[in-house]
Formats: sequence, structure tokens, C-alpha cells
Amino acid sequence: MHIAVLAGDGIGQEIMVEALRVLDMLDLPDLKLDHADVGGVAYRAHGHPLPAETLNLAKAADAVLFGAVGDPELDSLRRELRVESAVLGLRKELQLFANLRPAKAFAGLERLSGLKPEIAGAIDLLILRELIGDIYFGEKGQRETEEGLREGYDIMAYDESEIARIAHVAFKAAQGRSKKLCSVDKANVLQTSALWRKVVDEIAPEYPDVELEHMYVDNAAMQMVRNPGQFDVVLTGNLFGDILSDQASMCVGSIGLLASASLGEGTKGLYEPIHGSAPDIAGQGIANPMAMILSAAMMLRHSFADEDNALRIENAVADVLADNVLGHDLGGSASTSEIGDAVVAKLSAG
Repeated sequence: MHIAVLAGDGIGQEIMVEALRVLDMLDLPDLKLDHADVGGVAYRAHGHPLPAETLNLAKAADAVLFGAVGDPELDSLRRELRVESAVLGLRKELQLFANLRPAKAFAGLERLSGLKPEIAGAIDLLILRELIGDIYFGEKGQRETEEGLREGYDIMAYDESEIARIAHVAFKAAQGRSKKLCSVDKANVLQTSALWRKVVDEIAPEYPDVELEHMYVDNAAMQMVRNPGQFDVVLTGNLFGDILSDQASMCVGSIGLLASASLGEGTKGLYEPIHGSAPDIAGQGIANPMAMILSAAMMLRHSFADEDNALRIENAVADVLADNVLGHDLGGSASTSEIGDAVVAKLSAG
């Protein structure tokens, strides 16, 4: 079990410590951890947010456990050196095209959602976001119009093979859940979305046991706060998935509770919490490590087929939250290390 550990910036360093403590508690056989710099830390030490040695380690490892990147002091760097380009580069180089972002309400925390508790309590969905196409990776730039005005442009594009491969992942995921798939697009306006919808429809007959529906992204955003319990698996592109998955996190109650997995064709994956580096609280010991710990659980499940230990971690997290051991983001007072202590204690107690 060779894992590349890329803690990154801000609270990434603090929450990674707790995730590694949890993995150590499981006494996993043949566990090998190799650490490397990424993001702002890497730029300051090596002159690039994704140094060659870090990328080579990620390629050689069986899985990548990733903290967060983001450093406001480096925001003025040119685009290719911006620290956020590190995670985009990893996704592209490792061909991690499928981003799995589960959102599920934890019992007893429904009150923390901006939704009515009975609505928030029904949330149990999985967002399948295409990760290495769309407007984020299309041609982009700035230019001057004939009238002498500055103009920015970003091109959104998907070819049918890119749509098909993420659609197959989503249909298979739905087969393992409640067999409901909602494909989200903007086919009434965008040609990219029109092709997206057509390709998804062409693949659907291969999965006759899955109920497929299509929904425009603006309606999906509305339905996610009106009746989120209607969703099981949500399939969408990179831009829409980025927005909807963050919205889903706040419907649950806190972005500090949501993990993610970025997968490709094989078992290699990159696992990270969906929150950022939170530089405003970095170093204070108050960051919630739960999303990082749950990302480690997803790593065990998807890269190492270790469902038993993945469930052990997830159950321990749920039990700690049920015991009202809450971080500052959830209205509690538990520190980063105290939350880690509580999860480790649950695992130790069996």
C-alpha cells in the first residue's frame, strides 16, 4: 500500500496529521507513506507548485492522499504557477476523470443545515463530476476586441468519449445504490450540454435497471435545497459539478464533513476533502479533520478494496459526531487534535 502524502498548504498540514493517525491505528499491512511538497509550500521550496519529484511520486504510488492548496500571498503569480494549478495538473497527468463527492446527513446534525431538519435529514446523494474536461481545461485567454476592449474567454468542450466514460461510472455507481441517476446539464442553451444529454441517452439502455432523468443545472440547484432527498446519483460536468457539490455540502451542514475521490480507469486515485486551505484559521488548531479522515476511508475502499476498514473509519466518524464532539465549523469547541483523538479512541474500542 504505497501512498503519496501531499499535505499542501494551510490547514492541509494539520488535518493530514489526524488522517495518518487514523490509518496508523488500523495497523494496515505493508503500508508505505512517502511525503512530498505541493501547492504554495512547493512553490516556495522548489519554484513550482507541482515539482517533478512530486508528480513522479504521485505516478509511482498506488494512491494519493491530498490535503489542500491555496496561499493568498502567491495569488499574483502568473496562471501556470498559481498554486491551484497543482491539483489540476495532478488530475490531468494521472488521468483522474471521475470525481466522486458523497453528501450524506449525519444523524443529530440536521440542525446545522440551512434547510429544515426533516429536509436535511433526507440527504444521501453522490455527485459524479467529470474532472479533466470542460471549461477548466479548454482554451482560455485574454484579448482585445476590434473596439479596443479587453475581453476574456474560456471555451467549454467535451467530446463523446469523455462524456461516455464518466457516464458509465455514474450508471455503475447508481447500480450499487438506489438505481436512480440524474444527469445535469444546460442542454437548452449549450451545445456542449446537448451532446452530453444525447450521449448519456445512448448509454442508458446498457443499464436497464437504472432510472435515468435529465435536469437543467438551474433547476437542479433549486431542487437541491427544495427536496434534496430525491437525488441518488447526480452526473454532471466539471463546472456544474464544482458548484453543485459545494452547495450539497452546505445542505448537509458543513463543508468540513465532505470527502472526495478522483479516479481514473484503474485503481489509482487522489483523495481529498472538498474544502480549501482555509488560511484564515491555519495554525490555530481548530480545523475540522473529518473530511480528511473520510477521504482516507474512500482511499481504502476505492484504491485498495478494503471495505471493512473503510466502514470502520466511517462508523467511527459517525459515532464521534453523535457523541457531540464537534469542531468550530459545527458550532462546537473541539480542536483538530481532539477530534482526531476521539476517532482514534472509537477505532481502538472496536
